[in-house]
Amino acid sequence: MNVFLEPYRVLWRVYSEGAHLKLALKELGSGNHGRTVSYAYGVLEHDRYLDLCVASIVRKPPKPAIRLILKIAIFARLYADMPPAVSVNEAVSLAKILGKGAQAGFLNASLRAFDEAKVHVPAGSEGLAVRSNFPLFAVKELEAAYGPRAERILLAKSRGVTVRFERDAARYLLLPHTETPFPDVVIFDRFVRDEGYDRGDYTFQSIGSVAICSVVEPCERLLDACAAPGGKSVLLAKRCKEVTAAELHPHRVALIEQYKCRMGAENVHVVQADSTKFRPEFAEAFDGVLVDAPCSGLGTVSENPDLPLRKTEEDVENITAVQQALLDTCSRYVGRGGVLYYSTCSVLPRENDGAVERFLRRHPDFLPEEADSPLAHERGKFGLCFLPDAAFGAGFYVSKLRRS
Repeated sequence: MNVFLEPYRVLWRVYSEGAHLKLALKELGSGNHGRTVSYAYGVLEHDRYLDLCVASIVRKPPKPAIRLILKIAIFARLYADMPPAVSVNEAVSLAKILGKGAQAGFLNASLRAFDEAKVHVPAGSEGLAVRSNFPLFAVKELEAAYGPRAERILLAKSRGVTVRFERDAARYLLLPHTETPFPDVVIFDRFVRDEGYDRGDYTFQSIGSVAICSVVEPCERLLDACAAPGGKSVLLAKRCKEVTAAELHPHRVALIEQYKCRMGAENVHVVQADSTKFRPEFAEAFDGVLVDAPCSGLGTVSENPDLPLRKTEEDVENITAVQQALLDTCSRYVGRGGVLYYSTCSVLPRENDGAVERFLRRHPDFLPEEADSPLAHERGKFGLCFLPDAAFGAGFYVSKLRRS
């Protein structure tokens, strides 16, 4: 079987059909799943650099299918230790399988002419965008905020698979792993789901998600306003007497129900709701409200390398308006003396401290309160910034705002 065929099928869904990488992998499956995952993630992680590589060997942009074959073949040669002649043969063979045999000669000549020494990577911010695979606008924003450290933030990689254990952790700790500052939360180099997952012995939860929960103080009634897939609601159910988990989309409501049942979190009550729309029955009804807002997701690029493909500055501006709408509405659900928590999985200041600052201008009855977490962080003006170079490759933010 052609080595490139399954990675091609997955990547075609991502590049040409707009599918999310993880969903495409799940849908298509694989006879050699490990290699397919490696190639799919790898090509996307190096997408901008591979574009430069293709540009170095073609006179005009090839059609999407041929462009993708070129990117996979070059990736295999540069990052998967495939001999150049083998990568050429696999690329030509794949073109014939796909009914594009007329392009075999072009692929053969182009790939044999490829010389990495002739690939020109720009200097400065544009070069860092190529090497990190981040959008240029995000690179510039991080450089403005963090100076030379921006490069470390942008190039940081995920340390592995984060698992939070409820019980029976010992038998898994024989696998290569990294301890975290949170009890029962471990990062594994590789981890294969088994029957313990279905029993609720453990769950997969990002280190940033756990860190955000660590900031939330115990209370009687908590609202998790953007709750899917349910990890935060279930973890916070250990600290709060009653958790209301709200989610807009029915299929994501179902995910939360499945999650809470699997983990035995009986004090989580799931509701379908648009958290930008005011619900009178929620008015001042909660001691704590967590708004884990929709965001650019640019703190999770190391785990979601397809995320930057179509991310534009306009997207970020549009999502910041949604963030403000969520904060405006959900702040009305916080009882006197209660706490509004705002969090994102972004590293962009405009979505983090910037969002909180805009909210506070309109809501003087809320005051920022100092938060803390055992996970390495930077203190922003209004909250904690978990940056990928210090927090196991994860980028998150959380702010704690007390209603006076």
